[in-house]
Amino acid sequence: MKKKSLILIMVSIFLVLIKSIQIKVLASSEIKLNIDGKTIESSVSPYIENGRTMVPIRIISEELGADVVWNEEDRTVEIIKDNTSILLRIDSRLVEYKGDERKFFISDIAPKITNERTFVPIRLVSNGLGIGIQWDEKSRTIYIDSRETSEFIPFYDVKISSIANGQTISGKTELQVSLTGEINNDKEIRYLLLDPNTAKGYVIGRGEDVRGKYIWLPSLRDNGDKALVAAIYDEDGNFIAGDAVSIEVDVQPEVYLTGLDEEIIDGPVTLGADVNFEAFYVKYEITNLDKNKTTATGEMDPYGPFIWTPMWEDNGNYEFKVIAYDYDGQAYESEPITGRVEVTKKLSLLGVKEGMTVDRPVTLSASRNFHVSETEYVMRDPTTGEEIVIARLGYGSYKWFPTPDISGQRELFVRVKDTGLRTIESESITVKIDGSPRLLLDGIGPNQVITGDVKLGVISNFDLVEVEYIITNMETGFAKVLSSDEEKKEVIFSPNKEDSGWWKIKASGKYEGKIIESEEIPFKVYLDKTYGPVPIIEKDKFLGLASNLAKESWEKTGMSAALQTAQAILETGWGQSVPV
Repeated sequence: MKKKSLILIMVSIFLVLIKSIQIKVLASSEIKLNIDGKTIESSVSPYIENGRTMVPIRIISEELGADVVWNEEDRTVEIIKDNTSILLRIDSRLVEYKGDERKFFISDIAPKITNERTFVPIRLVSNGLGIGIQWDEKSRTIYIDSRETSEFIPFYDVKISSIANGQTISGKTELQVSLTGEINNDKEIRYLLLDPNTAKGYVIGRGEDVRGKYIWLPSLRDNGDKALVAAIYDEDGNFIAGDAVSIEVDVQPEVYLTGLDEEIIDGPVTLGADVNFEAFYVKYEITNLDKNKTTATGEMDPYGPFIWTPMWEDNGNYEFKVIAYDYDGQAYESEPITGRVEVTKKLSLLGVKEGMTVDRPVTLSASRNFHVSETEYVMRDPTTGEEIVIARLGYGSYKWFPTPDISGQRELFVRVKDTGLRTIESESITVKIDGSPRLLLDGIGPNQVITGDVKLGVISNFDLVEVEYIITNMETGFAKVLSSDEEKKEVIFSPNKEDSGWWKIKASGKYEGKIIESEEIPFKVYLDKTYGPVPIIEKDKFLGLASNLAKESWEKTGMSAALQTAQAILETGWGQSVPV
């Protein structure tokens, strides 16, 4: 019993000694704070985090005679002393300074709340209040002397070099940084436009060339005081360096028409819009001054080209301008540019190329810059000079599949009559005609998935009889024949559940007693449940939905909202055909 009591006493003494040692170690490792010669006693002490000394900002500020205002709603701390103020946001690196001028800078550590007190890196106090601060390693004491002044020392070796602090942004602006030192592991730079009241905003430029130049087109919706931030990230997306400046966005819209400079226009002209702000879309207006007639395009991509091809009948004097629209529908016009259209009549044959072999259907068409009353597609024998009119029509294209009785070299051209009944011919194109009977399967394509009835047909360059469609199972080799309607040469293929899987199909028919076959085409039968596109919203509401989504994406990525909206309309048919 005595032995047990002795053991308990020894354990108790040991625990007391351990506790005493811990207290002494803790006391010796605590960081002390001395302000203007006065040692500050507080329930909270400075501490070191990631090599940075964090200090309680309220205690320091109040000891220096500054007022500290805490805003619970937006979690900000404002330090006010004399004619200066510093605004800090919890968990935000952006710091706002107001004195002789408004400034922003990026802290290496964001202010944070520890034990219900706001702590900031010690250098932030020095930079913000402009006072002398020293660190004594031996006594582990921070000395703050309000009688000494200190210069602002940036946290990072990064400076926004293309824009001065307090600069007014009125339009297209170049973004670039300079580095006063080496930054390791830099992967990407992002330029952000932030609202100083919330420290929130969006990306206006980004790229992997950290030292490169980027162009920013400001939106009129961004007018007002802003903070411009350049933030550098490593390959893991971690912030490693940055800088910030105060700017005022006051966009003065400017729109210029490009591609034309008061000249003679003798063919297609590529027009464009040069805008100094974020435009939603543009329209081009072309006015015939001789006829006092104006033609306007629809809504077009503000950053893409518009090709105008004048007709011969358009010859005369013109005025051109481009109109850019912002996101609120406000229009801004360019100065008009005049030009004179002087085009000559041009005619050429399309659908075939010099020296090609014609062994399947080709679509012949006429490229012209004048109106016509009649169009003929003509074939000529280069040896005899004999001409055969392939097709005669008012205007338009013609699908031609030469018959087996035509073979060898032939010259093809188009002949037209203009509205004045004058005959004009294109240059001829020499082709080689195969001359063999050809049979092509129609109605199904290579590797197509069949989910229901399919109408099969054939295209041939001869009078076809006894048409059959043969399908063969690619796994088992089983084949079956589908007969056709002798008059229409067509058949409806209605697959059953047991037909599921991969097949190949070919067509066959007779020409002058010989069997002619088409190429075999693989396809798949699938009769299980399918999922098709569905509408996601009423058509008249889609533009608003797409615009809002594009705006959110633009704020995150910097990609043009106008381009994203146009692409959404194109790919989904105004939201009525969205894949599921």
